[in-house]
Amino acid sequence: MLRTPLRHSPWLSELTGSVVRLKLETLQPTFSYKIRGAFNAVLKLRDRDRDRALRPALVTASAGNHGRALAHAARLAGLPLTVYVSAHAPRVKLEAMRAEGVDLRLCDDYDAAEQSAKADWKEFKHGPALLEAVNANEVDVGYVGETPPVFAQAGGVNFVYVATDPPAPLAEAIIVRKDSPLKSLADLRGKKVALNRGSNVHYLLVKALESVKLSLKDIEVLYLAPGDARPAYESGKVDAWVIWDPFLAAAEQAGSRTLVSGEHLVANRLFYVARREFAERQPKLLRTILDEFQSLSDWESKHAEESAKILAESSGIGYEALLVSEKRHTYGLQPITDAVLDAQQEIADNFRKLELIPKDIRTRDAFLPAAVYAAKP
Repeated sequence: MLRTPLRHSPWLSELTGSVVRLKLETLQPTFSYKIRGAFNAVLKLRDRDRDRALRPALVTASAGNHGRALAHAARLAGLPLTVYVSAHAPRVKLEAMRAEGVDLRLCDDYDAAEQSAKADWKEFKHGPALLEAVNANEVDVGYVGETPPVFAQAGGVNFVYVATDPPAPLAEAIIVRKDSPLKSLADLRGKKVALNRGSNVHYLLVKALESVKLSLKDIEVLYLAPGDARPAYESGKVDAWVIWDPFLAAAEQAGSRTLVSGEHLVANRLFYVARREFAERQPKLLRTILDEFQSLSDWESKHAEESAKILAESSGIGYEALLVSEKRHTYGLQPITDAVLDAQQEIADNFRKLELIPKDIRTRDAFLPAAVYAAKP
């Protein structure tokens, strides 16, 4: 960024009756004063995250000059930048941004570019609540366990499966307190077991009981969200807790014993789901969102310690527990295949048989044949 000169303008001075001087920002590398604001914003973000392994990834929408200035500043700061811009912007500005090495995304117009560059991040304690928000048109894309979509589809939520993580059966378990007399799954008969209704662990409990020839009718089920289940469990008001990471890892750190994990019982996949109307109307934007999820997954898979530190700052869960959770997590987005849909159908059929959902469903009805989210060629 240059320190540009002031030049006296005789014509403007005479016209206004005052001494007018012009600051020649056209001499900046990007031919605009916007380089000043761009440098301030970029350096502030860089310095904020200087001590983190995860560099800030910058995203903006631009009609031309703004993106050009940010592109120049980002290159000098060594930060990646994605610019959403109208395909009808002046070619000289598009080429200038490309020359700075940005990831340039062309959109139909500026409104589309602005929409693509904006995102609101909303956190939910569990999958059922997220899918309720999808149903209320408050969320376009979400990340949930394998069971919530089954309950949601049976409840009429109009969503579609768009991608999945690899199975992570070790990331959920049925646990008991360290001083509990319960030693095996068979010991659960007649006992109080807490879980979040409609969450991924619901299916784990069903399959675990089935493995020792028990059913939900043989135990007393208490449907409690994690925030309510934990104090009930720790105080002895319930005998066992069916829970997922990172709450599982935190309980293990506090001394809980595992009766059984999901291994050899359930897949425990995590799914990326989208509001159907959004997926149908905004396929390019959905593809972009999934690309960003993939990038984040790639980074997180290589930086478990840093990820745990970041999550510990906002979650209220201890670093050590989160580190265990990060190392048990599975990474890398995978496409929705027939085998994945068949596995979801099996869950749905089991729940229907147990009258946990009110009607039969076809999981393939929650899948877009167009596969707008399929992996890039």
